[in-house]
Amino acid sequence: MKLVVTEKNDAAQKIADLLGVKKPKADKVYSTPVYRFDVEGEEWVTIGLRGHILEPDFTPAMVYKKRGGWQGVTEEGETFPADLPDTLAKPPFKKKKPFTEDGVELKAWKMDALPYLVYAPIKKLPKEKEIIRSLKNLAKKADSIVIATDFDREGELIGSDALSCMQEVNPTAPVSRARYSAFTKEEITHAFDNLVELDVNLASAGASRQDIDLIWGAVLTRYLTLVKFAGYGNVRSSGRVQTPTLALIVAKERERLAFVPEDYWVIRGAFGAEPDAFEAPHATARFKSEAEANAVMAHVDGAASATVASIEKRKRTVQPPAPFNTTSLMAAASAEGLSPARTMRIAESLYMDGYISYPRVDNTVYPSSLDLAETVKAISGNPAYAPYCKELLAKDQLTATRGKKETTDHPPIYPTAKATPDDLAPADYKLYNLIARRFLATLSEPAVVEGTKVTLDVNAEPFVAKGDVLVKPGFRAIYPYGLKKDEQLPVLSEGQAIAFGGATCTKKQTEPPARYSQGKLIQEMEKLGLGTKSTRHAIIERLYTVKYIQNDPIEPSQLGMAVCDALDKFAPHITHPEMTAELEEEMDRIAEGRTTKTDVVTTSRNLLAEQLASLLPHSEEVKDALADAVAADAYVGPCPKCGKDLQLRASQKTRSMFIGCAGWPDCDVTYPLPKGKVEAVLEPCPTCGMPQVKVTAFRSKPRTICIDPHCSTNKEPDVVVGECPACKEKGIAAKLIAQKNPRTLKRFIRCENYDDCGTGYPLPQYGALAATDEVCEHCGAPMVIVTTNRGPWKLCPNFDCPGKEQDEAKGAKGKAPAKKAPAKSSAKKAPAKKPAAKK
Repeated sequence: MKLVVTEKNDAAQKIADLLGVKKPKADKVYSTPVYRFDVEGEEWVTIGLRGHILEPDFTPAMVYKKRGGWQGVTEEGETFPADLPDTLAKPPFKKKKPFTEDGVELKAWKMDALPYLVYAPIKKLPKEKEIIRSLKNLAKKADSIVIATDFDREGELIGSDALSCMQEVNPTAPVSRARYSAFTKEEITHAFDNLVELDVNLASAGASRQDIDLIWGAVLTRYLTLVKFAGYGNVRSSGRVQTPTLALIVAKERERLAFVPEDYWVIRGAFGAEPDAFEAPHATARFKSEAEANAVMAHVDGAASATVASIEKRKRTVQPPAPFNTTSLMAAASAEGLSPARTMRIAESLYMDGYISYPRVDNTVYPSSLDLAETVKAISGNPAYAPYCKELLAKDQLTATRGKKETTDHPPIYPTAKATPDDLAPADYKLYNLIARRFLATLSEPAVVEGTKVTLDVNAEPFVAKGDVLVKPGFRAIYPYGLKKDEQLPVLSEGQAIAFGGATCTKKQTEPPARYSQGKLIQEMEKLGLGTKSTRHAIIERLYTVKYIQNDPIEPSQLGMAVCDALDKFAPHITHPEMTAELEEEMDRIAEGRTTKTDVVTTSRNLLAEQLASLLPHSEEVKDALADAVAADAYVGPCPKCGKDLQLRASQKTRSMFIGCAGWPDCDVTYPLPKGKVEAVLEPCPTCGMPQVKVTAFRSKPRTICIDPHCSTNKEPDVVVGECPACKEKGIAAKLIAQKNPRTLKRFIRCENYDDCGTGYPLPQYGALAATDEVCEHCGAPMVIVTTNRGPWKLCPNFDCPGKEQDEAKGAKGKAPAKKAPAKSSAKKAPAKKPAAKK
């Protein structure tokens, strides 16, 4: 039996479909899906992992013995050698946490343990125990093993970890590697016909990144958290790549804050008559002096005509774009409203479904093995591309553009199959369309733009009008992204007199440098060597999650600025990209076999130890800086009782958000908050004057609400929705009433005789509520209508309704669960082939 191991279940199923002569048989080993099929009489089995099945972690303790030196100790008592510098104190210690008599406890977050944590041994722990169990079961019976994970550092490491588990039970089975870049019949067949060896160096490079990121992330995060463990969001995250990325954003914000705007004046004139009227600015684009601008306005005052002094026409050629790699794809998609993190999630889905090639690449040069004409034919079934594809295929030869980066692992990102808006969810098709059009553009002719510059004379004052017209569309016919509209000027001739409709003088101010968009930041990170094509989007998403940055274009929070400033002051190497870029180069050297994982990780530990030694003596200063920043970010408004700050806070027990007074425990003022992302608003409530917050619930538009639940803007009238079925059975007439609790902000339906009968149902937090005269056919609860932004929906509020169990049972049998009918047919048609979860 040949065992094929892939990175995910989707890939296992896809490979089985593409390689098997007949449809593969879906099976399970324990709880893990597998796919069985025959190839030339031999039984094959594919199994999908769930990404990394092993994860690195520190040993929870270290001990010191005179003979053996320092050793890491696991929970089970297993020991690992540890290499600590002589500068760190050795046992015997006084028994005070984190120290024990003969060592150091690393599990508890203690400041004194951090210098030891830097050098703690790292071991691999099972992350997906069920998958490992299934993998070993199959490996015992395997005659040969093929690793078919994604071909990059991450994929090689995932495959290497899986192999280490399999070799525990079958150390003799031959092992080979399948490398592919797309889920197409030709690509997968070629990969399995040309198997290679697992790249140990590439896997080692991936493992070194894992270890280094764990060490830096754990030590710096614990340090920042321990210096100030309180307030809005307790854990202060930091990391090897995350911190210099944050420093870029903060540096840009510092530029903006230091920027001093200057006044300038702009003069524009109106020329011609309808329908050929147009505007043109003065030849001096900006007047720095108001007096100069007024002098020009005085010169043209009263003039009724202008003379065309000169006309210049120039054609310029715009070359077609280079093929997409990961960074350029994320930048282009960001300009179209898709964040880098979402772009990569969608791209991964399109890749797994066979619509595009592997999306994590640096390459911008198509390999000679890629049949460009066949790819054009493959996507020409989309009516939007068909005419253009026909033109391309009519050429004798297709020549593609070439970018600056050429690698041999994967080709640039290109479409591998036809897709239309009916095949994919809207966001998925948006990205597919961008990739398909970019591919066609790389095979196209340059575009030619004709620029016209007209100089107009008004009483000896020059005005200049410019227009651009696309005279030869070239690649722009299929790739309109970033294309400006034609700016056509009327037909004019030199010496011609045209009407002058007067001029306007507008005072303006110079603008500060623009903040980074997510796409621009990704490009800057690539330029500086921060992160990799696979991790940059996740780093930015992490910075949003820990509330160091907000909005897009990206703006640092007060906390993000304080963290960056504190680290930059006392340990500047952490915030500068040079050190991180050097480590990235070292990991490249591991992949090339020019250095070892042990050497690079040891160097990284020593660098971190130096930075930590600089930070520890200044913990109080860092604490003060973070405390001020936390208070500034969490500020909502003044407390109505004591006048101190009201702040956003997180409950230590439930982790839910609420508003509390900074004067606690002397002042006990608190206010509840609804679920969702919460941001302070500068303007007070126009009704009662209390502070307001902006709340963005999941999949809902932002709403600005007053924090006082008793404000009239928050109150909802009680709504009688029907009779209580429990009381009715007892012969008692009791109404069911929909209410909102001002203390918790929760909505519910309760019987007016609730203390005796206990009948109550929860309600959605948002949406206008209306009663109906109907009751649920399954449980007798009143049917209600909830109207949200997505339309009115009729529902049974009873969570224990037997009808819901029936729906779930139907869903489990492979049928779509029955939904309550909407109050009006306003639902959009679902995509034809993609499941709703992909939307």
